[in-house]
Order: sequence, then structure tokens, then C-alpha cells
Amino acid sequence: MLHLLKIDLKKLIDYRTFWVICGLYFFTLITGAASGMEFLKWIARTFEGFGQKINIDRIPLYHFPDIWQNLAWGGGLLKIGLAIMVVISITNEFTYRTVRQNVIDGMSREQFILSKVLTNLLLSLTSMIGLFLIAVVTGLIYSPTFDFPYGFTGIAFYPAYFLEVFAFLSFALMLGTLIQRSGLTIVLLLNSYLIELIVKENIDNYFPQVVQFFPLESIMNLVPLPFARYAFQEIRDYVTISSVAIAIVWTFLFNYFAYLKLKKSDI
Repeated sequence: MLHLLKIDLKKLIDYRTFWVICGLYFFTLITGAASGMEFLKWIARTFEGFGQKINIDRIPLYHFPDIWQNLAWGGGLLKIGLAIMVVISITNEFTYRTVRQNVIDGMSREQFILSKVLTNLLLSLTSMIGLFLIAVVTGLIYSPTFDFPYGFTGIAFYPAYFLEVFAFLSFALMLGTLIQRSGLTIVLLLNSYLIELIVKENIDNYFPQVVQFFPLESIMNLVPLPFARYAFQEIRDYVTISSVAIAIVWTFLFNYFAYLKLKKSDI
């Protein structure tokens, strides 16, 4: 499998767009995740009375253990950047017929899809490690104290974040393999949440228990929105087994559908 990963990475390493998109993604991830408190302070300075009504320094945005879920949720918003890179990568394979050349050179279609899946795993793992390091550094800067093991409460959101990114990249891989046109695939990818939202709104009133099984909904359920707790509202501050199981099933199906399409395609 390492050989297949090296083959796919060799295609990307010499591709300038890959470095530009990944560079922008990780730069945005670092600056966005680490600047939350500065943003709140800017709001307090800009809007008169905001700082008097709410004590910015008392919002534990970057305090342990809140920081784990806060950054995992925020980082999940940026996964669309990596997904666009995955779409460009897979659609270029069809546009420039490199997938045909790989098959001619002896790579099976199963191995081709596996090489893409392995690359998605590597990107997801790199993103998780990067976000974890950001959380540790910013947490140590802003947290008044660090109590062990209480400070690590919620760290399970980082494996969940890894699964969230990998599942969405698998979704992007499936779309790219099905459509095989980068522009159309990116448009569909960017509107996928809106399309699912429209469907959910028409089903939620009749079968609300079904909504959690929707593909993109299941991905978002891995790391739920955490900030309502600062308005004294109850939130889910843990990872549920059911959300992980549903997301894993969809991740498998995304990659399997991509394989089925490639298997039947005339490359």
C-alpha cells in the first residue's frame, strides 16, 4: 500500500495547484483557529458597550478542555479546501488520461482507487495532527491552569475530526469519479450541503429520526456546534458511538461507489 501512496503523491508533488491549495488550507487553519480571541477583542473595541456587557477574557474559548471541541468544530468548516484539491486531483486523472496510463502500466482499477483513498487518509491525518498542535499551543497560552487529566476531556473530538475530514474527502472523491469534470464537480460539492438541507427540511417534520442518517448530516454530527454553551445552553460535548458508526458506513459507501464507477467506466 505504501507503494500505491508513493505513486499518487508523486503526481501531486510536481503539481503547483496542489501546493497552493494545501498551503492556503493550512495557513487558514492555523490563523483561523488561533485568532478567535483576537477577533472577540476586536469586536469589543469596535462595538461600544459589547465589552461592558460581556467580559471577553472570561469566555473560555481557548481554555482546556473547551478548546478541543471548539477548534475541532472550527477546523471542520475548512475541510472544503482539501475536498476541492481532491476533486481537482481525481478529475485531472480523467482529463489527462493518466488513469488509463496507470492501468496500461499494470495498476488495477482497485489499486488506483486505493491510492486515492490512501492519499485522503494522509491528508486527513496531517490535518488532524496540525489542528491538535494548534490546540495544544493556544491552550497553553490562554488557559490559566491545566488540570490533568481533566484538561484532556474532549480530546476524543480529534479522532472524530479525522473521520469527519476523511469522510468528506471520500465524498469529494466519489463526486469527482462520477462526474469527471472539475468545474461541475466543485459546484456540486459547494452546494451539496444546501441540497441536503432542502431535502432535510421537507423530511424533518415527518420523519425526524431519519435526518441523522443523511450523509453530510452524519459527517457534521461527529463534532457538534459547541458555542451555544457560552449562552448557557445545553450541548453535546462528547462523541457518540452512533455518529461514528453512521459516518464510517457512509465513508465506506463513498469509496465503494467511486470504485464501482471506475470499474464500469471506459477509460
